[in-house]
This record gives sequence, structure tokens and C-alpha cells, in this order.
Amino acid sequence: MNGTIRTTSRSELDLTREQLEEQTIGLFQERFRSPPTHISSAPGRVNLIGEHTDYNEGYVLPLAVDRYTAVAAAARSDRVLRAFSQNLQSSFRAPVDDLLPRQRPAWSNYVKGIAILLQRSGAELSGTNLCIKGTIPRGAGLSSSAALEVATAHVLRALNNLKQSTMDLVHLCQRAEHEFAGVLCGIMDQYVTTLARSGTALLLDCRTLEAEHIPFPAGVRILIIDTGVRRKLSSSEYNTRREECSAAVRELQTILPDVRALRDLTLEDLSRHGELLPQTLQKRARHVVSENRRVIRATRALRDGDLKELGKLLYESHMSLRHQYEVSCDELDALVDICAECDGVVGARMTGAGFGGCVLCLVQQNAVSEVTSRVELEYPARTGAVATPYLCSVEEGVRVRALP
Repeated sequence: MNGTIRTTSRSELDLTREQLEEQTIGLFQERFRSPPTHISSAPGRVNLIGEHTDYNEGYVLPLAVDRYTAVAAAARSDRVLRAFSQNLQSSFRAPVDDLLPRQRPAWSNYVKGIAILLQRSGAELSGTNLCIKGTIPRGAGLSSSAALEVATAHVLRALNNLKQSTMDLVHLCQRAEHEFAGVLCGIMDQYVTTLARSGTALLLDCRTLEAEHIPFPAGVRILIIDTGVRRKLSSSEYNTRREECSAAVRELQTILPDVRALRDLTLEDLSRHGELLPQTLQKRARHVVSENRRVIRATRALRDGDLKELGKLLYESHMSLRHQYEVSCDELDALVDICAECDGVVGARMTGAGFGGCVLCLVQQNAVSEVTSRVELEYPARTGAVATPYLCSVEEGVRVRALP
């Protein structure tokens, strides 16, 4: 179909949620020559601390940020699923009753995966038109994939009056990432993208799924700095790290049979029994065990308003990810170093799976301009690359509404 479709610019990445939803509604109208009946939007997420602990049944402390994926939808009279991604200028169509993952376009597998798993769970889906537009930088470690999954699942639930619960959809979105994107992620991204609250971080126990909303400190801003380095998780070291953690557990179970996941270990356990593990597995386990402790300490620091302690833990987390888990890169390290040298910075570390993506920098409100200027000046000099800073606020999770 013809239509006036715009490419994504930096100004469009700074759209408010309301502006993004309205633009997506307009794009749907242009693309499909009829109005949508439902609109959903789901946020990106940044993890304050607790990296690579979620799939080890540990603790995480993420929050949702004001970058979103919006999905506008309407039912069709036939049994066809059609979807258009404005950001990628890409579309697909496929029979609802015979959806199959395809190598291209790769993004379609997230949408198809949600639809396939809904139908496997007993849902009856109509033919559907979908229009997708987002402001989350792709491949930057802000979980654009989870936002697409969650927004799609919720708009399909609303459109088809499905009975799946919100937690059913959280688990379904995680399965879609596993089965259709090939990324064996934990549940953190889908959980926080769905259930985040404005102005709070979410302390999540990834084993029990018990969660607590922890107020984020007033006067501290979240500066997410994109290195410009992109990675594909399914073809990266991400799944390798997960298997290394499982291998460490299997080795340690020979003398610690009650250990189900690295979450069950203490640093004292590793001191006593770590020699059972090859050096690489020792390092992976030491990161996960120490990172779980840092999450609990960081939560306490947030409650107490102890920004000095919080910043110390962020830097410790980055060093562990760099040296023990080995998922950082020169560009991430350079950005953390630059931030650490700036007055007014509480703390900084890489965030996301690693191998590229973004750095999280917590900075006092009055120092944002100086930190941004230092990054824009010094990062190219140190790396030859250009970094993109995003000043973010702490927002709520997915929302969906029927349109008049």
C-alpha cells in the first residue's frame, strides 16, 4: 500500500508517549486506509543493577524509561495478519492459521511468536492489521524486543477480548523471545516492561517473582548513553554465558546438591568449593553471586537515600561485568571512565547484556549539561566513535486502550 512514511530522526526518538501513540494511529490510517480500534505502548527498560542475574534466578533492580514501542491494531475480515514497522520500513503478511517464523524480516518473528503462542494457549485470534512505531534505540540494551512483544501481546488481548492474565502475558512474551528470537533471556525485561510504576525502580526476585517498588531519588536524573556499538544477542556470547552458568551449577551440585541455580550460592561457598570449577566458570559464578549481593545493598541505599553507596555499587558492578563476566567492550569502558571523572555523577555502569549498547549514568540535575558535553567531546577522542545521550524519566509499564 502507498502512504507517506517518514524515517526516524533524533527528534522523533524524543517524542512523548502521547505523541508517539498519536503518530502511530495516524500511520495506521495512512497504511491501511482505515482507523485502528486499539493502541498499546510499552516502555524500554534500564537496569539499575543486577546484570545477568535474572536467568540465574537472582535479584534485579530495573525501571522503565520514557522511550516506547507503540502498536496500533484493528481486526480484518479475513484470516490474515499484516504488520508494518515504520522504523524499519518493513512489512509482512501471513495467514493467522499458518504462522511460521522466517529469517526475514527478523522483527516479524517477535510479532508472529506472540500470535502463535497465544493460539497455542487456546486464544482465538482474528485477522489483524498492526502498525508499529518506536522511540527505543534498537540494539542498545534497552530491551526494544521486550517492548515490542509486550505491546503486541496486550493489544491482541484487548482486540480479541482474551482471558489471559497479565502474568500469563509476561511469561508468554519471555517464551516468544526464547523460541522465536533464539535469546534465552530471563524474565526481567518482560516483567518490568509490563508492571513498572512511574517514579520507582522494581526490586524483582526472579525465582519467586515477588516484587517491590522502590522510590527513585528526587533530584537524580537518568542519563542513558548509547555507545553506537550494536550486537545481536542470539549470535553473541549471551547464550554462551547462560550455558556457562548452568555448567557451574552442575559441577557444584556434586557437593552442594541443594544448589538449583547460582542464586543459591554465597561468596563463602565459592571460596570453599570454587576450585571444582574451571577458571572461566569460577569468574562467571563470582560475578553472579556478588551481583546479587549488590542488588540487595543498592536497594537498601535507595531506601536510605545513600547516593554515595549506590554509586560505589554501580562502579563495582561494571568492573565485575568487565573482568569476571567479560561482557563489556572498550567503548562501554571509555564511557564509564568519562562519567566517573565528572563532578555531579552518582555512578555509572554498562547496562543490558553487554557487548555494546548503553551506559547508565546517574547524575545530579545540575550536572547533566556538563556530563553530556564531556561525553560528546571526549568519547570520540578516546574511541573514534560518537555517543548519543538520552535523558530519561522513570515511567509506568505497558498501557492499552480502545479508540473511539
